This record gives sequence, C-alpha cells and structure tokens, in this order.
Amino acid sequence: MNPTEMTATELVTAFTAGSLSPVEATQSVLSAIEARNPEINAFCLVDPERALRQAKQSEERYRRGHVKGLLDGVPISIKDIFFTKGWPTLRGSQCVDPNQEWNVDSPITARLREDGMVFVGKTTTPEIAWKATTDSPLSGITRNPVDPSKTAGGSSGGSAAAVAAGLGPCSVGTDGGGSIRIPASFCGIVGFKPTHGRVPMFPASPFGPLAHGGPMTRTVEDTALLMDILSLPDYRDPTYLGPTFTTYRGQMNRDVRGLGVAYSKNLGYLKVDDEVCKIVDAAVRKLDEAGLPVTEANPGFSDPVEAFELLWAAGAATLLGRFPEGSRDKVDPDLGTVWDRGLEYSAVEYLQARDVAAQLGITMGNFHNTHNLLLTPTMPIAAFEAGHNVPPGSDYTSWPQWTGFTYPFNLTQQPAISIPVGTTAAGLPVGLQIVGPRHSDDLVLAVARYAEHVLAA
Repeated sequence: MNPTEMTATELVTAFTAGSLSPVEATQSVLSAIEARNPEINAFCLVDPERALRQAKQSEERYRRGHVKGLLDGVPISIKDIFFTKGWPTLRGSQCVDPNQEWNVDSPITARLREDGMVFVGKTTTPEIAWKATTDSPLSGITRNPVDPSKTAGGSSGGSAAAVAAGLGPCSVGTDGGGSIRIPASFCGIVGFKPTHGRVPMFPASPFGPLAHGGPMTRTVEDTALLMDILSLPDYRDPTYLGPTFTTYRGQMNRDVRGLGVAYSKNLGYLKVDDEVCKIVDAAVRKLDEAGLPVTEANPGFSDPVEAFELLWAAGAATLLGRFPEGSRDKVDPDLGTVWDRGLEYSAVEYLQARDVAAQLGITMGNFHNTHNLLLTPTMPIAAFEAGHNVPPGSDYTSWPQWTGFTYPFNLTQQPAISIPVGTTAAGLPVGLQIVGPRHSDDLVLAVARYAEHVLAA
C-alpha cells in the first residue's frame, strides 16, 4: 500500500513490524505535497530537511525498540495558528513579522514533538482564522482536493485539504465556530472539536471559550489516538480541565448500542439543502436500524447568531489591536470590517452575549438529560465555489449564516465531531455531526467510531 493512503495507526503497525520506515513514509508524503500542493494550496510552509531529520531519528528509535510515543514517526501537519519552535507562525497575515524569533511551542506542538511525530509543514488559514473559508492576502486560496474549483472550507481548510489529499494522515486545527468541522465535512474527513479546556491552548485565544484545538484525520481511531496525545497537561492554559482517568483509544470501541440519541434535521430553524438532508437522513436511519435508537427532536433554542457574531467581532478586534500600527489597511478587507464592528461594542453588550451562551448551555444540558447525544448534518450545504466568503448567488451576507449547525456548540463548549457519511451527485462530501454533553468526549468518539463501522458496511 502507498504510505500516503495509510492511516496513522496503519503506519505505526508497519513501523513496528519493520515493513515500512518513518523515513519512507515521510518521503512519500513530501513527494505527494510537491505534486499536489501547487493545485490545492494546503501548505504555507513545508520543511523537508527538518521532516527527514525527525523521521531518521524516529527510524533509529524503532530499530532500537525504544519509541517515544503512540504515533512516533507518523507525519503530521500543523495549522499556522499554533506556535511551532523554529517555524514562523504568520496566521495568514502580512502584518506578522516573519523574521522575529520563533522559539516557543504551543501546548499542541509540544505534545506532538514529545510523542515523536514528524512535522512536515504548516497549513494555510484565513487571516487570524477569522472565517469559514480558507483564503488570505498572504497565502491565497486553498482549494478542495475533491474538486479544486470548490472551497475546502475553513478556517482549518489547509489541514482538511492536506489530510483529504493524502498529504499526511493527520493534522491539527482550531475551531472557534466550526473551523475544524466545516472543512472536515466539505473535504470528507473526520474533524473533532473537544470540550473546551480538554486540549490545552497557549497563547490564550482572544475568542475566549469559543476557541478549541483538535485533531483532523481520516479515521475516528486516529482521532482518538491524537486526543490521548493532545489532551496531556500544560500549565500555560488556566482553563485546562485536568488529566482524564482513562484513554480515548481505550474507550473508543465500547458498546454504545441502545443509547438514546436525538436527530435534528435543522435545529428547528435552519434551511438545509435537500440533497444534503437526504444523505444525512439515510445515514441516521442506518444507525437506528443497527441498534442506536434515534428520536427526531430539536434542542429547543433559537438561532444565537447575533450573540456569536458579537463575541467573534470583539475577539477579532482584540487580537488585531495587537498588530503593528497601520495594519488596518493591510488586512483582508472583510476582516477589517469585522475589526471595526468589534471596536464598537461595549463591555455590557459583550457580557449580554456571554449570557446568551450561558443560557444556551443550560438548554443543551437539559436536552441531554433526555438524549445522550444529538445528531445533525454538519453543514446545511455542500462545498461551493472557492474564493468566496458566502455561496455565490445566495442570500447570505456573512459566513456564520451558512454554518448554523456548528457555532452554537462553540457557545456551549460541547464536544462535537464531523464524520463523512456520503457524497452528493456531484461527488462532494457530506458530513454528520455528533454532539455530546460537556466532558463526554469519550462517548462522542465511541459513537462516531460505531457509526463509522455501521456506515462502511
């Protein structure tokens, strides 16, 4: 099998058996990046020399029988939002000085490095990860590997495109309003947003409790393995939830049959594309028939888009306010508009929006007293033309208006995963979102793993 087609788990098995080396796997991924990245623009930085050096060190550890961690030697990419020692973190912006010293790892990159994973490069992001498509004045447009005329989604679009195109089996992204799940759905991969605080983050995000970091892979098993790495402690995040009492890989295969789950086609207020709805309906029926009893039910809240957009604009203005003088005229023009709007809000308005989030969390907590999990489409639409913030010809004027299934669960800080469940007639991927109560990350992964097996049968 071509190493670029193998999962992280399969690569580790091959490394351990001696049938494949980390160097060979890394060389295959680097060759694939060289061949495919010019078309899809998933990477803003590739470092073959460093990657091969790390791979050779891993190869020696396997030879001696002393591996460092769960995914030692597996190639991985990192969204250009996370600090990575020795590489610039430009956040898709022309306003960040690339020549400053970069000598700090974020918690996520530190844990991956400690595990022995091989860093092949950094993936593209819209400027400061502000929107649900991936393009920026610095890096250009990132395209969907399934159909390069379409968007990969965002803001972790580079990571999703890289994984979907075989440019490494896994990546790590951020999710402040759906930024892991949106591109996962559009590109046909697995994307997991854990409970806020489960994966330590540093520096602290100006988007506050909206911001999460998490894995993007091709299988739920790889996601669980990455969660066991990423969820390790780091004192630099004061919101970190503390070590778990079990492992995600250990809980992944538990029997979930008989759990009562709810299915909401539209959360009670969203407009969903008919073809997307039919694909997700069919997947949910199959899960119900396989022993996961499904009840159609809406959570019972109205669209919190106004509160979300206020919190988002305030966070963007906070971050952009740290940029050098004169940056307003250099940033993405649409981001500049968000920056201006964020500066207009008062502290009282911000706290009122936070109260909306709190009430939403209470509503969902009560909903989960009856339903263990909530199933929804991940996205109400399939991927649209690249280079646009909203689907051309639509009535939408901002990206949160077409991502209504994802951002509510950033407001509530709940774990949520997107898994691929089919494709449209045009071959575009469609995702199913599985949402659980706060702190139920292991349950969400177990049900996602079960669904993955049922739907593949």
